[in-house]
Formats: sequence, structure tokens, C-alpha cells
Amino acid sequence: MFKRTVSAEDLARLKQRSDKASAAYTHAILELEKGIQQFDGVPSPPPPYDEHQLPALNERWDILSQPDFTGWRRGIGWLVQKTVGGLFDRQRAFNSAVVDHLNRNVAGQQGLRESATDIVGELAKIIHVQSKLILFAQALSPFIDTRDREVSGLMRRINEDVAVVNAGLAGTVTGVADELRKRWETTLARERRLEGQMDDLRATSAVAHQVAQTLKREIGRVAAAPDSSTASESTSSSSTSSDPVDSYKYVGFEDLFRGSQDDIRTRLESYLPYFEGAADVLDVGCGRGEFLELLRDHGIGARGIDINHEMVEQCRARGLTVDEADLRSHLTALPDGSLGGLFAAQVVEHLEPAYLLEVLDVAYHRLRPGSTVILETINVASWSAFFQSYIRDITHVRPLHPDTLRYLVTASGFQRVEVVYRSPSPAQDRLEALTGFVPDPEKPGGLNDLVVAFNENVEKLNRLMFSDQDYAVIGRRM
Repeated sequence: MFKRTVSAEDLARLKQRSDKASAAYTHAILELEKGIQQFDGVPSPPPPYDEHQLPALNERWDILSQPDFTGWRRGIGWLVQKTVGGLFDRQRAFNSAVVDHLNRNVAGQQGLRESATDIVGELAKIIHVQSKLILFAQALSPFIDTRDREVSGLMRRINEDVAVVNAGLAGTVTGVADELRKRWETTLARERRLEGQMDDLRATSAVAHQVAQTLKREIGRVAAAPDSSTASESTSSSSTSSDPVDSYKYVGFEDLFRGSQDDIRTRLESYLPYFEGAADVLDVGCGRGEFLELLRDHGIGARGIDINHEMVEQCRARGLTVDEADLRSHLTALPDGSLGGLFAAQVVEHLEPAYLLEVLDVAYHRLRPGSTVILETINVASWSAFFQSYIRDITHVRPLHPDTLRYLVTASGFQRVEVVYRSPSPAQDRLEALTGFVPDPEKPGGLNDLVVAFNENVEKLNRLMFSDQDYAVIGRRM
């Protein structure tokens, strides 16, 4: 099954992160532009140091140097020096200090100008780099957007190409699938016809096998009889039994419609607790002997009776104690209190009302106190059970409603009588109520009432048509 690796929450989270990153990028560009705009222009380097007067100052700073006077000038010079010589000494010292200071600052001023010139040059380089950087940052966003659009276009193109390929493949696959479906339907129809033919063949084969076994057994029994009069006498004494030669037909009917022996054993297992610790249990109409086998496997002594000769022979072949006898005649011949339980599954619907009433009265006396009687039959109160299971069997005589059979058992003297329903109808057979619509009790009428009425009627029809398929009336001989 396909599973997405990116959910809607993941996409929303990625979109939020993208928007946040885009806002941060725009803010950084603006801040960078502000930083560069702070420089109004690169300042010029300082002018060179003015050394024009330094030679003259170095030459003329000493104002007291001795002039070359002769004659009377020498005398006057000596007199002037004697009078104001102190002042000229101080002036000479000042001039010396100033000239020395100027000479000492020449190298420093020259170095300062060179440094300032270098700084201005580097500053110009920084401004140039920052200008290029802002241009790069401004060009980066359109570049990324362009690449995204290119990738998006390529992805759309790929998706369209994939869609075209898929459409072509879908058409091809659809054509192949239609052809395969037609061939499969043809093969399935042919297989169903063959299955139907095989089912008919198996049924015919099973009936033929049962006929052969019955004829073989009856021919053997006739051949073993001393004379023909004995055989005719045996036949007349079983006038209430089914024709031994035709009894195989009902066995085939049971196999086809009632279910396999394993299925019947599973269905009848729930009756075992009612006979726990009992002995001398009589299984009336034991059929193929499923319940007799269950009783035997659980250590409960029991025997069975049935009027169908073929079923009796099948039970005896499996080592079960079974008599071919009529129910009323068999019960009448037993002494009172000789039975520890009586079980009859799918039998009472085969009996006439007067016959059933007489059998119930006799059975009450033949059962020991504390023993249990169980009569299972088709639940004719369920329409599906009546129109399928009951009507299908031509040997059924009279349908018995659960209330009717419970009353008859109670009227015969049994106590603690209860009705247990069994075999629920399959869920797929029941009518379905409307779902997905919740009626609003605060808004009655209209669609609300229609849905409620529809669902209530569906439930009523399910109770009438598809309730439990069988039921058992269980009573105790107190």
C-alpha cells in the first residue's frame, strides 16, 4: 500500500521555515545597505609636510654669532653685547629649541602621511568590496528564484511526461485487463458449468453407490433366509418401517441438505451436558448416529432407533447399538423407568399430532425421575426456516410452533420446561438497517422519522424472517 513520506503538517512546517528564512534574508540585505550608505565618500590623504623654511631656520637660528668687526666697530659690538647680551642668549636658546623641534618632527609627519595614505587606500578597497557584496546579495535572490522556477518547470514537465506515459500504459493495461477479464469470465462460466456437472455426477454416483450397497445387503439377507416365507414374514413385521430398498434416498437427502456428519456432531455437542452422568439414553430417529457417537465418546450409555433401514445399517457398521423400530411400538414395549434420557433431533415434525401426544405420554412413564427429554425441531416461527428447511423435506407432516411444542411437553407431565433457540441465521442473510445517519431528536419529522421507522421495520422483519433456524424444548421428569 502506498504511503506518503511528507504529510500536510510537514509541508506547513517547511513553508513556515521558508517564510522565516526569506524575511531574515531581506532584513540582512537592508542592514548591509545601511552599513555601506554610512560612507559619504573616501577622504583624501593629508598633504605632505612643509619643509620649505627648514634650511633657512637651520642656518639663521643663532643670532649671537660673533660678527667680524674691526676697529671702532669691535668696541661698539663689545659694548652692545655687554648691555643686552642676556636677552640675546635667551632668544638664541629659544630659536635652537624651535629649530630642533621642527627637525625632529619631519620624519614623524612624513610617516603619518604615509600611514594615512595607506588607510585611505584600504578604506577605498573595503567600500569597493562591500559594494560588490551588496550587488551579489541583491543578485542572489533572483538567481535562486530563477533556479526554483527552472526546477519547478522541469518537475512539471517530468510530471506531465509521466502522466502521458501513465495514460498510455493505463490504456494498454486497461485493454489487456478487459481482455483478461473477458477470458476470466468465460473461464469462470465454463468452470461453473463443469462444477455443476461434477456435482450432479457426484450426487448420481453417491446415489448409485448407496443403491448398490443396499441391494447387495438385501440380497445377502434374502439369500441367508431359510425360505421365502421367512422373508415375507420379516417384511410384513416391519410395515411401519420405510421400504429397505428405497431407504437410501432419504440418506442421500440428509447428506445433501442437512450437512456433513462432522457439522452435525459440532451442532449437537451442546446437548451433552444435559445427559452428563446418565445411562440408558434413547436417541429417537438417530439417523446417521452423530449424537450416539458423541454419547459413546463421553462414556454415556445409549442406544438408538430409526425406521430408515439404510441409516440403521450405517450406524451398525460403525459399531453403534441401533434398532430398526417404530417409536411408539418401541416405547410401549419398554418397562416404566427404564430410560435415563430421551433425545430426538429433527423427529417430531415427522409425526401426526395424535401419534405425538401418545408418544409424549408413554415417554413420561418410561423415563426415570430426574432424567431429561430433549426435542429439537425446525423453528417454523422463522419464515426463512419454514420456507426452506421445513418445506424442502416431503416427509414432514406437521409444523410445530415453539409455544405449541412447549405446551404439549408440559401437558404430558414434564416440568422445568424451557425453549432453547439454536442455529442463528447468517448475518449476510439479514436485512440491513440504515447506518451513517444519526436522527436528531430535537428535529422530529421529515427524514428523521423516516429513518427511524425504516430501521424499526427492518428489525421487525428480521425477527420474523431471519430468527433462529432451530429450537429445542427441554423438559425434566421429576
